[in-house]
Amino acid sequence: MLYIKLVDTISTESEEVSPGIVLDFDEQNRVIGVEIEDASKYIDLSRLELKSLPITNVIFTEKVSAGI
Repeated sequence: MLYIKLVDTISTESEEVSPGIVLDFDEQNRVIGVEIEDASKYIDLSRLELKSLPITNVIFTEKVSAGI
C-alpha cells in the first residue's frame, strides 16, 4: 500500500473512487490523503521519485511481518 498524506489532520470519511484507490476526507470534505492499495504491483516503490512537489519532509515506512 502507498499512502500519500496531503494534510496532517484527522480523516472523517473515506471513499473508494476506483478499484484500489481510496481518498480520505476531513470534516470540510477536503481530500487529505490518497491510498493506493497494492501499489507495489503497479510501480516499483523502491525507485519512486518525487519531482516538482512542494514537500519539505518525506517519511518512508515499510511494514515488516512479525515472523522475521
